[in-house]
Amino acid sequence: MMRELKTFLAVVRFGTFGNAGSHIGLTQSAVSAQIKRLEEDLGFSLFERTGRSATLNEAGIRTAAVAEDLLRQYATLSDQAGESSATGFFRIGAIASAQASLLVSAIQKFRVSSPGWHVRVVPGVSLNLLAQVDSGEVDAALIIKPPFALPAELKWHLLCAEPFVLLVPKKLAKTPWRELLASEPFIRYDRNSFGGRLVERFLRKTRVHVHDVVELDELQGIVGLVEQGVGIALIPDAASLHIPRGLDRLSLGEHTFTREIGLVERGGHTQRTAVTEFIRCVVEAARDYRHA
Repeated sequence: MMRELKTFLAVVRFGTFGNAGSHIGLTQSAVSAQIKRLEEDLGFSLFERTGRSATLNEAGIRTAAVAEDLLRQYATLSDQAGESSATGFFRIGAIASAQASLLVSAIQKFRVSSPGWHVRVVPGVSLNLLAQVDSGEVDAALIIKPPFALPAELKWHLLCAEPFVLLVPKKLAKTPWRELLASEPFIRYDRNSFGGRLVERFLRKTRVHVHDVVELDELQGIVGLVEQGVGIALIPDAASLHIPRGLDRLSLGEHTFTREIGLVERGGHTQRTAVTEFIRCVVEAARDYRHA
């Protein structure tokens, strides 16, 4: 709640959600999300909202005074540990495939360099994790690069690129990929995910009509369905996936497309040293991953 209280006081100080966001490195929507979450936690509204404006109400005025005192007390607690405290807590978001690959190595490296810090891994799909970074709910996240421009407040670190392949039973491995997509049942990578949008874009670009039978976001689950003979699938050739011996990955040749995995963080002067060190560990783990 401390994060939300700080944002609330920034709104009180700078007058509007937009002005507050520009001073603390958040978008207006992220400020709005934090204020809404604070109001839900407290059980009452802090502002009178009319159209696009928001004015502090009586409860908000009382809360501002209490919040100032709480944050002063919190700062006192932090000071007792010393400015260079080697302990603490932060949140890192990660899609499932990154948890099983890059994140494992990064956490191991971080534990060696910063053993006193506790890391909480927040699972989710890329779109939701991106919003959580923007709102300050997580400090950084490993996600698929979105198919749109990131807000100026967010910083992107490219970690690796994974080419898509057509996953099929070995008995179909000698059939051209275009023919297979047109004739075999298709297990679709969820279109609500960034990776699934890449698949949809590829199918439209190549003008291949597929026969969907299942749609899901869990890549290892897609592999399992192909193994069970439910259909074929376009998936990223990720090192974290276990591909059974009875399956083959078919290259898409000149039509190959990739998903980019990266780390998104909210830049600015409020970045904590431990988070910066963790990001360094992730980047190093990605370098090892690419050269493996």
